Amino acid sequence: MFLLDIFFISFLLIIFFSVILFVMSIYFLLYDLVYFIEYNLVEINSSCIVMIFLFDWMSLIFMGVVLLISSFVVLYSGSYMQNDLNLNRFVLLLIMFVLSMMLMIISPNMISILLGWDGLGLISYCLVIYYQNFKSFNAGMLTVLSNRIGDIFLLLSISWMLNFGGWNFYFYLDMLKSNNIMILISMMIFISSFTKSAQIPFSSWLPAAMAAPTPVSSLVHSSTLVTAGVYLLIRFSNLFDNENFIFLFLLLSSMTMFMSGLNANFEYDLKKIIALSTLSQLGLMMSILLLGFKYLAFFHLLMHAFFKALLFMCSGVFIHGLNNFQDIRILGSMFNQMPLTSVCFHFSNLSLCGFPFLSGFYSKDMILEMILMMNFNMFIMFIFFFSTLLTVSYTFRLIYFSMLGWYNMISLNFLNDYNLNLNNSMYFMLLVVIMGGSLFSWMLFPYSYFIILPLYMKILPIIIIIMGMMMGFYIYYLNLKMFSLKFYFLSMFFSMMWFLPLISTYGLIKNLMFINKEVALNFNQNWMEFYKSMMLMIFLKMFFSLMDLLIFYFNNILNLFLLIILFLYYYMMFI
Repeated sequence: MFLLDIFFISFLLIIFFSVILFVMSIYFLLYDLVYFIEYNLVEINSSCIVMIFLFDWMSLIFMGVVLLISSFVVLYSGSYMQNDLNLNRFVLLLIMFVLSMMLMIISPNMISILLGWDGLGLISYCLVIYYQNFKSFNAGMLTVLSNRIGDIFLLLSISWMLNFGGWNFYFYLDMLKSNNIMILISMMIFISSFTKSAQIPFSSWLPAAMAAPTPVSSLVHSSTLVTAGVYLLIRFSNLFDNENFIFLFLLLSSMTMFMSGLNANFEYDLKKIIALSTLSQLGLMMSILLLGFKYLAFFHLLMHAFFKALLFMCSGVFIHGLNNFQDIRILGSMFNQMPLTSVCFHFSNLSLCGFPFLSGFYSKDMILEMILMMNFNMFIMFIFFFSTLLTVSYTFRLIYFSMLGWYNMISLNFLNDYNLNLNNSMYFMLLVVIMGGSLFSWMLFPYSYFIILPLYMKILPIIIIIMGMMMGFYIYYLNLKMFSLKFYFLSMFFSMMWFLPLISTYGLIKNLMFINKEVALNFNQNWMEFYKSMMLMIFLKMFFSLMDLLIFYFNNILNLFLLIILFLYYYMMFI
């Protein structure tokens, strides 16, 4: 009971700070303010270590969203994790995770960004391995090692920025723009952002991180860890000048969006489907950011955080009720058993699809209309619209699996809607999902876009939603059994993220172990063994025999030399 009180007190504190940050963000947005706060940590002689915080409307509103979602996740965790043995450890890890994210958001300094960045990676590892089994350990290792690549590139960018005499990148953005070194630093920032936001070729860790508890997934994969890379790129968006490598990263992010949408249509694990939808939306954010619309990317990041957090909460209640089963094939007629959770589940799913006037619609529809309005090539338009079609398809496939048909598990089950804390946290998130899109669009875009398009282009997003609903029903109805049997390799290729998990784990380890084995056999145990033991002995034998001969001859010569000296001495004496 005491721990549950801690959860409730934490919820009240976090939501209080969230409201304050929202009010401050509106004030900063209206008056276009940017505050730098410097704090002298250490001052020795003339050397100062200064901590700098950047407060503008973007950082404040993002912190407000992170804290809002964190507060409901903490309230949700109080009931979801109440029988856990290490509940106090779980609460501390969650709070440390949120604090690391906040440090990363408000830092204009590369060193403090690295502190928050590394804090996110380390604490996410602790949370992924929270349920201690082999699957969790493997997933945690894959997560932390993938993120270490990004940390290394961030460290390299810090060392390169030493040439400018400081690490406050906010002051050097214009200088970096006109400098040749900009390309190198931009590449490093891009790679570190791509690892944290799980873009190709670092995508395999995100579905693996589903081994974490569901409240962690709700927080990590909605508004914190995976969005850190997108947020960092939004901060560095002034550096997007070199078209060659921008095109390369745009291709990778659009391929991530397409690949994850395709994979989710073949997946049967409930949490993995939602993780793949996160990956798809991250690809969308990255793509639209690289095309030059940074405020649209930020707006979609906020909207995605709301509906994805609610989606994970609903899936957690389903999994909790199904006695820890995650296979969607055992779902069915869930509306009869859990009507309130099903309503929240449907609203968050429809928001993910971009259904009119929910939160996802305001960002997604604007992104698609911008793509149609701008002069982009056919590939970009096709990949965006086809990925949206795949998103609607796997979302409605999930809805059909959970709502149509019979309940395919034992009749003795734990499905109910009576837990007050779980319900309250979901209802508040549902309110934000329904109303958040319009409120945030009015706040962030005070001068609304007026996008003029032909009628068939204007209704194209709605047509995509209707086609996706039909496609999802056909995939659900046909169940892809014949396709999987007839085209086994192709179905495995689509359902295993284009074999990225194999390449990232077994592929790397197998090749390294094979090289290690060949080196061990051919070097250590073959001719190296011969040269180290046999040849060394022969060499030493020859060396010492040669030394013996030399010493013997040297002694003889020395004796002869002494005899000659003595002979000469006596000869001179007698003469």
